[in-house]
Amino acid sequence: MSILTETYQLNTGNEIPKVGFGTWQIPDGKPTYDAVTAALKAGYRHIDTAKAYRNEESVGQAIFDSDVDRENVFVTSKLPAETKTYDGVIKDFKSTMKALDFSYLDLYLVHAPWPWGQRGSTEYDEANREVWQAMQDIYNSGEAKAIGVSNFNVHDLKNILDMADVKPAVNQIRYFAGYTEPQITKFTKDNGILVEAYSPLATGALFENQDIQQMANKYGVSIAQLAIKFVLQNDVLPLPKAVNEEHIKNNTQLDFEISPDDMELLDDLSGSDFG
Repeated sequence: MSILTETYQLNTGNEIPKVGFGTWQIPDGKPTYDAVTAALKAGYRHIDTAKAYRNEESVGQAIFDSDVDRENVFVTSKLPAETKTYDGVIKDFKSTMKALDFSYLDLYLVHAPWPWGQRGSTEYDEANREVWQAMQDIYNSGEAKAIGVSNFNVHDLKNILDMADVKPAVNQIRYFAGYTEPQITKFTKDNGILVEAYSPLATGALFENQDIQQMANKYGVSIAQLAIKFVLQNDVLPLPKAVNEEHIKNNTQLDFEISPDDMELLDDLSGSDFG
């Protein structure tokens, strides 16, 4: 069975394909349409977008124009990080649904606990609780089959969990070999929340590391394949992005196993090892 059809079970009981296709930084229009079309042809059944990416319309169109039925594609989108009111959440969700032209979304995430210009701020704790109330109402309406968060640290998760009637199903964080956020990852998993890894290739930085290249050569795989498999073997869901059709296909070839020793080496990398 292809890894692309294997699934994790969310705490909602829903199944989510183990590998997603990310669309961050892919321009709207033909680039996004073609990339998502190629991903679906390659076997991906999990597509990740966001209102902030400004490409939801092209994602939705590519899915509708494909040979794959909508109900067989797991689609995630995200609430803008700057939206911190109940009414704002509802308005932005409706805008996302209109852009995608969907009757439901498989997963809807809060993109960040703070507006991007105030990264790390804790002054939005109360606002995030209000946001989560709106997210729960969207979930209870059935228009989103699951809800979750992105870029939330332990403090931010606790803030939500303390008042939540519906626990986040997912925490999507920046995660790759050498940058695995162990405290956030452990707390997230301990609370029955799935960890998703955006930028599993370190936004390209892993390609500059000679040690990683040598390890990839050892397994007869690409650096991208090694990096994605590393994430999977840590029971984290990777969201690789590519626009080249050959790269999109190659990133699905994950039928190999990284040894425990090599997993430890990849875990022990640090940002200073890149370049």
